[in-house]
Order: sequence, then C-alpha cells, then structure tokens
Amino acid sequence: MFNKILIANRGEIACRVIKTARRMGIRTVAVYSETDAGARHVRLADEAVCIGPAAARESYLVADKIIAAAKATGAQAIHPGYGFLSENEEFAAACAANGIAFIGPPVSAIRAMGLKSESKKLMEKAGVPLTPGYHGDEQAPDFLREQADKIGYPVLIKASAGGGGKGMRAVAQGAEFLDALASCQREATAAFGDAHVLIEKYLQRPRHIEIQVFGDTHGNCVYLFERDCSVQRRHQKVLEEAPAPGMTPERRKAMGQAAVDAARAVGYVGAGTVEFIVNQDGSFYFMEMNTRLQVEHPVTEMITGLDLVEWQLKVAAGEPLPLAQEQLSIRGHALEARIYAEDPTRGFLPATGRLTHLVPPAESLHVRVDTGVEQDDEITPHYDPMIAKLIVWDETRERALARMLQALADYRIVGVTSNVGFLARLVACPSFASADLDTGLIEREHDFLFPGEAGNEPPREAWLLAALAELLRDQNYGRDDAAGSADPHSPWHLRDGWRANGAARREIRLRAGSSEKVVTAAYQGSGFLLECAGRSSPAAGWLQEDGQLRADLDGRRLGVTVVAAGEKRHVFFDGMSFIFAAIDPLFHAGAGGGSEGSLTAPMPGKVIALLAPVGTQIEKGAPLLVLEAMKMEHTLVAPAAGTVKAFCYAVGEQVTDGAELLEFEPAQPV
Repeated sequence: MFNKILIANRGEIACRVIKTARRMGIRTVAVYSETDAGARHVRLADEAVCIGPAAARESYLVADKIIAAAKATGAQAIHPGYGFLSENEEFAAACAANGIAFIGPPVSAIRAMGLKSESKKLMEKAGVPLTPGYHGDEQAPDFLREQADKIGYPVLIKASAGGGGKGMRAVAQGAEFLDALASCQREATAAFGDAHVLIEKYLQRPRHIEIQVFGDTHGNCVYLFERDCSVQRRHQKVLEEAPAPGMTPERRKAMGQAAVDAARAVGYVGAGTVEFIVNQDGSFYFMEMNTRLQVEHPVTEMITGLDLVEWQLKVAAGEPLPLAQEQLSIRGHALEARIYAEDPTRGFLPATGRLTHLVPPAESLHVRVDTGVEQDDEITPHYDPMIAKLIVWDETRERALARMLQALADYRIVGVTSNVGFLARLVACPSFASADLDTGLIEREHDFLFPGEAGNEPPREAWLLAALAELLRDQNYGRDDAAGSADPHSPWHLRDGWRANGAARREIRLRAGSSEKVVTAAYQGSGFLLECAGRSSPAAGWLQEDGQLRADLDGRRLGVTVVAAGEKRHVFFDGMSFIFAAIDPLFHAGAGGGSEGSLTAPMPGKVIALLAPVGTQIEKGAPLLVLEAMKMEHTLVAPAAGTVKAFCYAVGEQVTDGAELLEFEPAQPV
C-alpha cells in the first residue's frame, strides 16, 4: 500500500479522498491554485503545493506541474478525482513514465472510452445494446444535419469528448439543427479542446441509469448495482438515488452483466461507471462509460456499506478486489442532492460570493455531507459552483425521502443564492415522490417547482419572526454598548421601549419580493405585541449571535434562524427559507438605478458570440449575445422588442459581474 498520495483535484472530491486516505494511514498532498490558497482541501491535507494562477488551464489542468509536485513531495501515486485530468490519457501515461501510480484505469481503457464515437464501436462488438445514431468521423455541418434528418427528430447532439452536460443539445426540428450544432461545438472546444460530436435519437421520457463497475489487475470485475440519475437540468444531474426505483432483479442482473461486458471489453481496472439510457418499458442502451469515480458515488457506498475510494487505493496498489460478485448486496435506499450556488429561477445561473453563514445539517448514520467549503469561504467564478453533496440513507425510499426533506430544511446558506429551496420542492413534487422518473421531470413539473413570486409569498409568521429578530438584535446592541461604556448601568443603554408617558410603539418595514409590510411592535414587559395584516400576536424570544432565535409566538415555541446580511434578513422557518429586506424609513433612494436601455452581465465571464444585428428591429426573446461562464454557455435574450444600438464588448473579451454588455432601445417606452 502507498505511504503518500497526491490528489490532483480540489473541492469536495479532494476532501473526500483525504478522509479515506487518513483513515487508512496514508499521508496526502494537495495541489492548489493561487485563489485556492485557503481552501478546505488545502487545510485538510498533510502537505500542499501551489501550482499556478486561478485559471484551471494554468494550474489544475497542467499535468507537468502536478507531476513535479508529486515528485517533489515523494508521493507514490496520484488520485485524479473527477473532472480536470481524471480522464486524460496523456496525464495517466505521464504518471506511468515518471514512476508514479495513477489511481485510475489503464491508459488504453481511458483512450478506448474517452471518445464517445469510438466507444460505441467497441460496445457494438462486445454485444452491448446501443442507441440508434451516427458515431462517425465526418463532421461537416451539412453532413451531420443529413444524418440527423435520417435518424428522425428529436435528436441529441453530444460532444464526443464530453461530460457533465457540456457540449450537449436536444434538437426538436431540422431548422434548429445548425445553430445547436455550432453552440455544441463551441462549448465542446472550450471545455475539452475537441469539437467532434455524435448524433443520437432523442428518446421520449427516458431514464438515466448507471452501473458502478470495479475491476482489478487480477482479472476480476464486478458491478456494485445501479444508480438512477434521471433528474437533470441542462443534462446535468441534480438528484441521484440507489437502487433505481422499480428495478427488477432480472433487469438489474442484465444491466450489470452488460456493464461488466463493457468494462472487460477494454481491460478495465479501478472504479468506472457504465451509463445507460433506459426506456419506460425497461429496454436499455449504452450511452458512455466514465473512466473515473463519479460525483454520485456516495449513494452506492451508502447502500453497500463500502468505501469506493478505499477500493480504488487497494486496486491501484495491486491488490485484488475485496469482494466477489456473490458477496455484494443492497441494503436500504440512498439519495444524493447536489447543493449548488445557483439561481434556479434564472435558468440555474451560477452564483458567486462569500458564504457568510453556512450551517449544514448534522451528520449521522442517516445523513452525510461531502463538501469542499466552510463558512467564510468564497464561491468564485473560476470553478464549479458546487457547495456540497447532501446524502441520506434509510431502510426504504419513502423514509429516505423524509430524511432528505428534513436535511434540506436544516441547511442554512447565506451569502450566495443556492438551490436548496428548489431541491426541497423537487423531492416533494408528485412525480419524484411517486418515482415517476425520466430526464424531463423538471420540465414536466415546472409549475410545481417554479411557483413564481405568488407561490413564494412568506406566511404571516415569517414576517413576524423577521420583525422580532430585528427588535431583539436592537436590544442586544444596547447591551453590547452598555458593556463597553464608562457607565454600563446607565438606563440610557436600555432599549426596552420605556417612556414617561406610556409604552412606545415602533414600526418595522420589511419587503419580500414585491410585497411590503409594516409590522408594528408595542413593548410589553419582556416581550412585544406585534401587529401585522390586521392581527396582533404576543411575541418574545432570545436571539443568539449566530442568528439562532428561540421565539414564543402566539403561544408556540419555535426554533428559527434569522441571519442579517447587510439590509437582507434570511429567515429559516418551518422547513423553508425567506429573504426580507429591512427598509430604513430615514433613507430615501434616488431616482437612478440603471439604464432601462441596457443589459448587464449576470456574472463574470467571456463574450463568446454576438448574435443580433446592430441597428435592425428584433423581437422580444431574440438571442442577443452568448456569455461563457462557469464552463457553460449562457444566452442573453431581448427583454422586449427593440433595436440593438451597440455592443460594448467584442468576442473573446472578459466581462465583470454587472458590466453593461450592449445598448438596447425598446420599441415601446417601458
């Protein structure tokens, strides 16, 4: 076994590998970019080496720097995690050439499965079922459109070297094909350095089910059952679970055997995942093989009781697989939710910022949190905006769903927009709760998942709790002022509403979305009488510095969290979260606030394409500009019918968050 390994990755997967290595008595070396100098994986590792600037192409993607760090620190092996260089055959070969073990498959297996088109040919020879499509080398746009026409719409364009939903577009009709192809190829080139694509039939209401496989250098190969990864947005997984609902023992065995056949066809060693697209009738087709550990591997660990990273380390050190196929079994049900810094209401646009308040649910035998960040860490535009993976387990799917809903309700994130509320609605939505799964579930359940502003109107209790926290915070400030003054016992420090001619009343003005309410507070002994929406409620409580609020409201004792961040008040209450703005009545906003004839960048990025002709009339919703950010393309569209007067940036230029991108003149006054 190795004494020291280097982890050529960052974030939660680097922390995950460190955890297992430490338990096995193996020392770890982290690598980091300049912007990651204070990152959690750097803090956890035994040693750390800086390998370059923030941009991944100048740090985490530079194989020579990583190998030099391994040699300098005496690391005997490199674990690539996932993403970055994990499926790069040149990197695996360079490790071998330098006498460093690569904790992953052989170079030949990475090469065989690295290009989707080539892997399809191998799978066809191995007898693994394939989706109808074109997997050839000819890449002329008109030729590819002809192939799509022959296959029949809808079709799916997929980057041959792709993964993670990048370089992938569904096309409903021929008129859309060439534009979708160009976008796929741009995204594939940016993400993988390879514009090659393949075309496949887009199946209606398919499920995405993958099989975890493991091979060793002694000729053994097993499958560790399946994961259902059907719930996706923009072809990226959102919720994963194991085992797959509705899976029969016969189908599990057939899919497991097909996955093992696929792995054996390329002489696979280590952890890998064979992904299948599955029809509602149970028929399945090979999609691709990921020659690495998957983001969703924890659900397999939870139902098998195994540590897949430990298996990786043992296999890479030349040991045989710890268990044979007949020794493997499933117990219970596990779910994984990916907690992202993103805004689901804005097309899942990634968010950046500092995590000013971050409290995950408590870990236990039923709840696991894999994360690469802690409170006060930064989510930057340089890398994937994942905050954590939340994994739960219980004896049945129904109980696991309840565990997940409770764990999401216990998650507290302030400082960046997150998808926690969206995930809670997703787990609770009728289709997911009843296991009516397919890759279009989010679109099918759109109205439930995106209720709009009216559906997100905070209940009356949330308004009162926000106001109560404001009053208690004011009293806490008074006590702090008294403690630091020359006369701590002066009555002038008290903020209890006492007046010589009767009790004082105070108005607290709050806004949530477009709703604005005034909560009137009358001081009553050690508490308050709060009036809102024509009703009065007695209230009292204790507010801690971290935002924990123990409130007595209308005779109920409530445990709530209210976090102040600038003018915002984040209220976590009854399994939900609400954001209020505290309005200062003494502040009068100016009449400015931005030009209505401009569009600004929603986040830092690079201009990829200018799509609208300058000076001509365009319709509302017409594409204007493509911005690349967080490794994905984001198309900005016209907010109304009008004319593009000028673009402020050229293709290839970097823009900052909030930068004015173009001058736009609406056809009708706004």
